[in-house]
Amino acid sequence: MKKLLTVAVLAAAAFSCQNPEPQESEPMKPQKIVVYQVFTRLFGNTNTTNKPWGTKEENGVGKFNDFTDTALEEIKKLGVSHIWYTGVPHHGVIGDFPEIGVSSDDPDVIKGRAGSPYAVRDYYQVNPDLAVDVTKRMEEFEALIARTHKHGMKVIIDIVPNHVSRFYEGKNNPAGVRDFGADDDKTVEYTKNNNFYYIQGKAFSVPEPKNGYQPLGGEKHQLADGKFDENPAKWTGNGSRLAKPDFNDWYETVKINYGVSPDGKKDFDELPAGADSLDWKAHYEFWKGKEVPDSWKKFKDITQFWLGKGVDGFRFDMAEMVPVEFWSYLNSHIKMANSEAFLLAEVYNPSLYRDYIHKGKMDYLYDKVELYDTLKHIIQGHGSTDNLVPILAGLKDIEHHMLHFLENHDEQRIASTEFAGNPWKAMPAMVLSATVSTSPTMIYFGQEVGEPGAELAGFGQPSRTSIFDYIGVPQHQKWMNGGKFDGGQLPENEKALRNYYSEVLNFTRNSPALMGEYLDLHTFNRKQNPKYHNKAFAFARWDESQKLIVVTNFDALQPIKTTLKLSPELIKAWKLEKGDREIQEVMFGKKKTMLRITDQGAEIDLDFGPWESAVFEIGG
Repeated sequence: MKKLLTVAVLAAAAFSCQNPEPQESEPMKPQKIVVYQVFTRLFGNTNTTNKPWGTKEENGVGKFNDFTDTALEEIKKLGVSHIWYTGVPHHGVIGDFPEIGVSSDDPDVIKGRAGSPYAVRDYYQVNPDLAVDVTKRMEEFEALIARTHKHGMKVIIDIVPNHVSRFYEGKNNPAGVRDFGADDDKTVEYTKNNNFYYIQGKAFSVPEPKNGYQPLGGEKHQLADGKFDENPAKWTGNGSRLAKPDFNDWYETVKINYGVSPDGKKDFDELPAGADSLDWKAHYEFWKGKEVPDSWKKFKDITQFWLGKGVDGFRFDMAEMVPVEFWSYLNSHIKMANSEAFLLAEVYNPSLYRDYIHKGKMDYLYDKVELYDTLKHIIQGHGSTDNLVPILAGLKDIEHHMLHFLENHDEQRIASTEFAGNPWKAMPAMVLSATVSTSPTMIYFGQEVGEPGAELAGFGQPSRTSIFDYIGVPQHQKWMNGGKFDGGQLPENEKALRNYYSEVLNFTRNSPALMGEYLDLHTFNRKQNPKYHNKAFAFARWDESQKLIVVTNFDALQPIKTTLKLSPELIKAWKLEKGDREIQEVMFGKKKTMLRITDQGAEIDLDFGPWESAVFEIGG
């Protein structure tokens, strides 16, 4: 407990580093982006029943209107620049909405009771569960966009180009827009302008359940009969070509055809040599006048629709499962409508990173497979910080494009027993991931108050907050405090945790050095100093106005009592003059230490406790 209190005291330190307002004649300097991912359906739910497989009447459901001015202002105070509202488009959901003529989806092809946000049923409307008045559900979302903008933050929503719901029903299409599959030739497996792939001569069959699974937890429902009418069967979203997919396949979705035949042939123009060095305007010109598959046009129209509603960007689900040429086409059209649009893609194959950035014109990709996975291993006490050096070096040319996170809806909660069991264990990783590059930082709602994701909601297992069911998020609800959004029900340790996140994120937003240069100090110290251990990590960040040294200690037991040596390369770059001087820790504002510069080199005294981090500013 003493250790936690020590970190909590550091977290509660006052933060006063604010940049002055720029003069009108001064160009705005680039700032770090901070994304707050929030599962929209869960955010405002105050119900604490948490019955497995509970209905929305039993367990409650959050609404767009729960994002009040107070809530949005508190999110902004956390240091947030963009809110990713997850689960906005109308996806498959159990339950009828007679006021708008929407019937229940079939439980046999729905995961959970509230449905997967990645099985979109109607791209031109929002999830009716999220509205107080379902007949005005789009108006309520438009009001949320306006409120978010009023509080100085931008809006991101999901687009899922790889697949749609097994039951897609466009009830709200703009004039002239045809539904996915409406004009398909179902007598063939594939043709360029079909939206789906068809399994000839076979009807779809519901997969065999595993591990005792029953739709709706076994509750009787008139549609839960083990059948779903789809003939001929379509390929499943993850690419399964079986009429009866496996239970572990994405059986609630169907794969979109982008003009790639079953044998891999591309029925569209490929990008010219050198396209990776061309800007999005040149990509737009390349596609102008070219005939592209119908699915490309449909998603272009969908994204233009949401841009017209005031949405500022998109998170693209499983982008690597869609050809990079489509992204060149789509993203260049998006940038023509809004050159500042925020485009984030889920790509897990490092060998594809540069293609999707340079050819596909993505702004940002998940840094999951390399940085996140390595940090998770270190947080759990297994890995060495030495492993971070080659990762950061290997991504140097695209570091700005690699979004950093420690939680999202797909990953285990840090505070879960399956991950770390204690949210404070991740604080060195939070400081490192937020300061080590110019890339955006993302946190997931509830992360900042230590949400463990322990509830058994229905579909799936605990350690991740369920995205498939109606459920409450207990730690988040304590911060929400019945709509006051003041943390009033949080214990002191969780209040300190949220304050820690706020200090870190606000510092990154306001520190010009973090948009500048990077130099590894870890490798130099591992070679020069045996007391600098492999659970520490140190680096320098700077621009013309600010010089920073960042030091973290991932060790749960071992302190750092030694010196940090500055490399000759850094001494030269910073033009440091000989002499001793006191330097200040500037992220939390409390710690001070000595910098000594002699003919033999430069070093900083370090006295760090377990899980402690600091950012020192070097003046002059």
